Amino acid sequence: MTKTTNAVLLLIITAILWSTGGVLIKFISWNPIAIAGMRSAIASLIMVAVVGKPKFTWSKVQIGGAIAYMATVVLFVTATKLTSAANAILLQYTGPIYVALFGRWFLGERTTRLDWITIAVVLCGMTLFFMDSLSSDGMLGNIIAIASGVAFAWLALFLRKQKNERPEDSIILGNRMAALIALPFMLSNGMPSGSSWIGLLVLGVVQLGVSYILYARAIRHVTALEALLIPVVEPILNPIWTLLLLSEKPGSWAIIGGIIVLGAITLRGIIVLNHQQKPALQ
Repeated sequence: MTKTTNAVLLLIITAILWSTGGVLIKFISWNPIAIAGMRSAIASLIMVAVVGKPKFTWSKVQIGGAIAYMATVVLFVTATKLTSAANAILLQYTGPIYVALFGRWFLGERTTRLDWITIAVVLCGMTLFFMDSLSSDGMLGNIIAIASGVAFAWLALFLRKQKNERPEDSIILGNRMAALIALPFMLSNGMPSGSSWIGLLVLGVVQLGVSYILYARAIRHVTALEALLIPVVEPILNPIWTLLLLSEKPGSWAIIGGIIVLGAITLRGIIVLNHQQKPALQ
């Protein structure tokens, strides 16, 4: 198995772990930003336990990655409070567009015609997926959700920039920043119940901690665009968890949109893999 293939598998596992967030949060009775902060605090501890003590160089790239991570987490939670969850998720996953626009300038990674076609098809599929839940209300929330997409894109760009260093350190620093920002919300809303703590631990350890360890390892061997395009299956997987655990069935548009998104990502992967193998066969 090549390093690229292994990285793709890590990204798929990452997306699966990320996708558990929606259903887990439903079981936690606490302020959303407080949840995000506690989740980040727990994730920071787990990452240090696994990858070791962080080496903060305070370089522009490391700090940029940390700020982008913190902004992604905080802005997304804020957006979900001010607009529909569907709007927030869809607009956050416009991230690949910004990576495609800035990737060549920031990283020297060229965006191909196939990449642009895949982005367009994925966005169409996700629009269909959330068709029944999209709303024109909550304009401020929609703007913040777009900002979370920009932050998500720059997170991938900054982590990819550190491919020969320790991108995990940016994530650890970002988690600590997010926890610090959320501290007033944690203190002013009291402590959650015992059952909610179980959900918080799973969120911090599995959904954020382990997932970003895998993501940081994967991004060393894929482009920044691939690091956002492949995990785009995350919101498609979320309804599967709600179906299994909460018996919430997805609508017909969601099923059609999900098939389009998964098909586009899979087809792009097959085309890229075949293209990479051709020189070896000649």
